[in-house]
Parts: sequence; C-alpha cells; structure tokens
Amino acid sequence: MPLQLMLASAAITLALVFYTIGVFSERHDEHLSKKHVILFWCGLVFDTTGTTIMTSMAQAGSAGMTGIHGITGAAAIVLMLFHAVWATFTLVRRNRNLEQTFHRFSTVVWLVWLVPYIIGMFVGIPFIALSDGATVGISVGIVAVIALVLAWSSKRKASAA
Repeated sequence: MPLQLMLASAAITLALVFYTIGVFSERHDEHLSKKHVILFWCGLVFDTTGTTIMTSMAQAGSAGMTGIHGITGAAAIVLMLFHAVWATFTLVRRNRNLEQTFHRFSTVVWLVWLVPYIIGMFVGIPFIALSDGATVGISVGIVAVIALVLAWSSKRKASAA
C-alpha cells in the first residue's frame, strides 16, 4: 500500500474517531461544550487532510476514486464545516434553544458524513467491484440501519425517563 494512501486512510479514520466521539459525547451529555467543538474541528481537519491526499492521488492516476465518492466527500466536508462553525457559534452564544436544535442536527450531519466514508471503504477494497449506484445504495442502506437503531434507542431512552 502506498504511503500516501496509508496517510490518507489514517487521516480519514482519525476524522471518523474524532467526529464520532464529538457527536456521541455531545448527544450523551445533552449539551454542547468546548470539548465537543474541538472534536468537531479536529474531525473536519483530518477529513479534509485525508480527502485532499486522496484527491491528489486520484488526479495523479494512482488511486481509484469514483465521481460519486468525490462528490459525496466534498459535500460532507462542506456540511462538516457548516456544523463546526454552527457549533462554535452556538457555544459562544450559550442559547439553550439554539443548542437543542444543534443537538438534533449534529447526529444528522454525522449520519450524512458516514455515507462517503462507507463509499470510500467499498471503493478502496479492490476485490469488491460494485457500480457507483450499488456502492451508494449499500452505503445509504447501512447508514439507514444505523439511523433506525439510533432513533429506536433514543425513543427507548425517552420512554424510560
């Protein structure tokens, strides 16, 4: 495996780790803190770094990157940037209503971000040769199952309280 690919994969995986910890710790704590905002920004920085390396590799012809993966990855970075800026704004304003809206939006952003992450996993496994449509469909299906599990657990938690 080329060094660039290892670095890009590590960066994007670190983005997954930081972003997931940020979203779920914020979800668990039920309020936004400086720690969460830092984790969101770290996730964005690592995702952007990994995506930039992958893009340069794809342009050089040394790595396969489907158009749909590039489009969904770019959209996810824009959404993550919006999310991190909104988190920063919400933290500074310390408005409880704004924070509640942000809290719901945070999980949605994480779920949307997972789609290109999973697409990238499928694209990066050479013996899985799926069309773009099949890759997107399977990725969206996996994320939909995760969303249903999260919704079910939230509903279960709310009814137990």
